[in-house]
Amino acid sequence: MSDITTLQQSFAPLLKPFAWANAKAMRLREWAYRRGVMKAWTPPVVTVAVGNIGWGGTGKTPIAGWFLNWAEAHNRKAMLLTRGYKAHPNSYPYHVVPGALAEEAGDEPLMLATEHPEAVVLVDPVRSRSGKLGVKQFDPQLIILDDGFQHMAVKRHCNLVLLKPEDLSHQWNALIPAGSWREPKEALHRADAFLIKIGPEGFDSLLPHFDTLLSHLRRPIFSFQIIPTGLRHVLTGQVKKNFDKKNYLLVTGVGAPDQVERTAKQYLGYKPAKHIVFRDHHTYTKNDVFRIESEARARGCEAILCTPKDAVKLGPMCSDLFWKFDLRVQFGPSSIGKENRFDTWWDRRHEQLLSQKASHGGHLTPGE
Repeated sequence: MSDITTLQQSFAPLLKPFAWANAKAMRLREWAYRRGVMKAWTPPVVTVAVGNIGWGGTGKTPIAGWFLNWAEAHNRKAMLLTRGYKAHPNSYPYHVVPGALAEEAGDEPLMLATEHPEAVVLVDPVRSRSGKLGVKQFDPQLIILDDGFQHMAVKRHCNLVLLKPEDLSHQWNALIPAGSWREPKEALHRADAFLIKIGPEGFDSLLPHFDTLLSHLRRPIFSFQIIPTGLRHVLTGQVKKNFDKKNYLLVTGVGAPDQVERTAKQYLGYKPAKHIVFRDHHTYTKNDVFRIESEARARGCEAILCTPKDAVKLGPMCSDLFWKFDLRVQFGPSSIGKENRFDTWWDRRHEQLLSQKASHGGHLTPGE
């Protein structure tokens, strides 16, 4: 449990009135968009929102990347709209391309643009603005709203809510500032499907509990994992399976560093000699890289391992020691059957949306 969550639980009685006020404000905002008091843009193509109810660690960026892979495999032009946390471009909308500066593009948008050069990645806190411009300029066939569940200024045809097991246990309906949730549990009615980042065995054992909390919404519940498939050299792109049992140093600047360390240990079979942890979205400096490399040499490490998100920021400064995970999304069992994984559900849902568009003269009816 993070220090901030521990503090929130310690001071929960004092923070709950503020959480209650936050819940009321979010419900009022939802009502205003639903009634048309606040205006929302309706995209002319299939639009899917990938979001969550709480903060961080649910796997939004890998799932957004999966949709970009899916679009390429199905020969469909994809456009991703993102706020771009900690992005500081000269102007908006900002079209992120491989080789862009991380401080301009933001680490996650740059990572997605680098891994999916065929896709259009636009950074803009006003996603209706970037969406309208992107539709006119790039003519996409699929729009992905990154971190889009609360961004009601753009309508969508499929609303996906990603959850952690903690969201369905001690963090259930615990609103900011008393907890990690951005909206109260009533907001979950807007979801078309839930995706929980958990392994197959954990999902099967906890599904009765998940059903207790979510089954009244009559939405499918899917499971997924983010698994490493290999190691890629940050500078050369060389791929290998492991470090041949040699010492390595792990460096992370992500929202769930402990989870990354567990993944590294499970994949490689042994722990890192040291794990250097930076804050999520950390902007690396030359001094940071010097410290990392010095620590690696002091501990006899022949490799430094980082996440793909860290690699796009470390790349311009790092040495031959740096490697990153190659990762992929793996879907598991669901509430509608072990064989009904999210990818097969999405294929059917997408076909339904295209059929709806064809039967309505090229128009799509968005959801909430």
